[in-house]
Amino acid sequence: MIKLYIGNKNYSSWSMRPWVLLQQAGIAFEEIMVRFDAFTPDSQFKAALKPICPTGKVPVLVDGDLVVWDTLAIVEYLAEYAAQHAPDTPLWPADKAARAHARSICAEMHSGFSHLRTHCPMNIEAQLPHVGALIWRDQPGVRSDVARLVSMWQTLLQESTGPMLFGDFCAADAYYAPVCTRLLTYGLPVPDDVAAYVNRVCALPGVKAWMDAAGLENDFRDFEEPYRLQSTR
Repeated sequence: MIKLYIGNKNYSSWSMRPWVLLQQAGIAFEEIMVRFDAFTPDSQFKAALKPICPTGKVPVLVDGDLVVWDTLAIVEYLAEYAAQHAPDTPLWPADKAARAHARSICAEMHSGFSHLRTHCPMNIEAQLPHVGALIWRDQPGVRSDVARLVSMWQTLLQESTGPMLFGDFCAADAYYAPVCTRLLTYGLPVPDDVAAYVNRVCALPGVKAWMDAAGLENDFRDFEEPYRLQSTR
C-alpha cells in the first residue's frame, strides 16, 4: 500500500495536495503524519524524515521501495498510478491542450504567488479577516497575486464544461485547494464566481475531510503563526 508522509493538516499546504488527490481518486493509502516541532536540523521532524527522504521535507510518497518527494513529482506519479488502479478518476484532463494548461498552472502555483504564500500562510483553523484586511491594504504583492488568481480562474471557469477548472476534478483543483483555504481564512475579496468556485472546492469530499481534520488538530505551532499568540479553540 502507498504511504504518504505529511505534516500538520492545519499548516502544511504542500502535504494537502497529494492527500486530496489520493482521497478524490479513491486510492487506498496509509497516512503517516510527522508533526511539526521545528525545521532545524536537530528537530524531531527532520530526524523522522531524513532516513526516508534526502530533503527532510513533506510530503513524501513511498510505494514499496520507491520514494517520491516534491509535490509536483508526487502528482505525476499518482497520475500514472491512477491510470492503472483508478481509471475512472483521471488526475489530469484527457484533452492534450487542457492537460498541458493544467500542468502549467500547477507549475505556476509551485513557483509563484510568493506574496500570497508569505503574507497569508495556510491556517485552516483560524479566522483572520481582520488581518486579511490589513494585508490587503498594505501588501500590493498580495493584491497582485489575487488578481492573477481571479483572472486565471475566471478564464478557466468560463470555458469549463463542469464545476471545476477543467470540467471534472483534476490535479489543478487539488493544487489550488490550499489557496482556497487561504482566501477563506483571511477573508480576501474575490468576485462572486470565484467565491463560488472556492466553496465548491472546499465541499469536495477529500478537501472537506482535510479541512475538518485540520480544525480538530489543536496543535498550535508558534513558528507557523505570525498573527496569533495562541489558538482560539
